Amino acid sequence: VQLQASGGGLVQAGESLRLSCEASGLTFSRSIMGWFRQAPGKEREFVASISWSGRKTYYAEYVKGRFTIVRDKARNTVYLQMNSLKPEDTAVYYCARRLLGSTRYDYWGQGTQVTVSS
Repeated sequence: VQLQASGGGLVQAGESLRLSCEASGLTFSRSIMGWFRQAPGKEREFVASISWSGRKTYYAEYVKGRFTIVRDKARNTVYLQMNSLKPEDTAVYYCARRLLGSTRYDYWGQGTQVTVSS
């Protein structure tokens, strides 16, 4: 199983970024994909998740209305579109997989750095 996250970078406040998470080796129909982030000195926190069908999405309150999670079945890829970025969004972003019916994310990508300057 591999989750390859990419797309991070340095942007100014108010700008946008799109993160990608390419997955391989999974049973996609039973996988829920999530994005998490961890800022320096803080615990990792949930950002968003999506069922592999794409019909169910969930967002943390602090990103609702700014971030959108989507998936491309043909490319086995999940995207996190981040708009109106704020300095407090600065963190390492990780994608992860949770098996349908489980409460634990069992596979994680390597993380991609997002830095938002004010």
